[in-house]
Amino acid sequence: MSAFVPPSPALRITLLALAVLTCLPEAAPIAAAGELPAVASRQRAEKKSFTDNEIVEGFLKTAFGAEYHLAGRVDRIRKFDGPVRVYAESDRADRKTQLARVVADIAHRVQHLDIAMIDTNEAANVRVKLVRDRDLFRTISSFYGAEKAREIRSSLDPQCLSGFRKNDNFEIEHSDVILTVDNGDFTFLDCAYEELLQSLGPINDTASVPWTMFNDNVSMGYFDVYDQYILNLLYDPRIKAGMTVAEVKAVLPAVLKDGRAWVKRVNDLND
Repeated sequence: MSAFVPPSPALRITLLALAVLTCLPEAAPIAAAGELPAVASRQRAEKKSFTDNEIVEGFLKTAFGAEYHLAGRVDRIRKFDGPVRVYAESDRADRKTQLARVVADIAHRVQHLDIAMIDTNEAANVRVKLVRDRDLFRTISSFYGAEKAREIRSSLDPQCLSGFRKNDNFEIEHSDVILTVDNGDFTFLDCAYEELLQSLGPINDTASVPWTMFNDNVSMGYFDVYDQYILNLLYDPRIKAGMTVAEVKAVLPAVLKDGRAWVKRVNDLND
């Protein structure tokens, strides 16, 4: 089974989000995020208190636009409108175990998102292909074609990537994620969190927001508080696929209030 199907000729398929990550030293084969020193040090130093303006700025900059734009409009909200089921294609049981932990963590921290792993690809709407680093370019070529793969490699040189296709209502119908398995635990987890989260809709990387993993200069390896705000705003039922910036801003005050309460509760944050 191939998890990647070439884009349709109509190019309703959309946007590609790519994360360029620095390769870090290898750690224990099946370490959880919290067990890694590189993650633990980042969690200790993590900024967890944000103003409303700081949260809204990051949300608008990541939920609209696209770091790498293939086709279609990027001035509308894009998100799944229903359960998200994730299938992993790999013979690496350790990486599949780590991926399952990542998916479970996302499910725990995003209130209105129904996301879970699934054992068969037929019912999956997110497919994750786990490949060796040396096979990454070949995998990208098999999905997007050789010419587009060369363009991707020359402009971004990614270690992992994700993309999705959406319908005419800007609802995401299917996402594909490619992760490399042999660049160490921190890089794998950093890629897994960023690409899975971007495959859910906030696909635009931005260098102007210093607290988000959707910044190519930031590496996390876990689901940080700031990005929990972004995903909880996006998946609030009042934020609908196809909304414009103006329409989103009209409902954001109420959505942000509820999102703050949820993120505070799930992370046991102080006022």
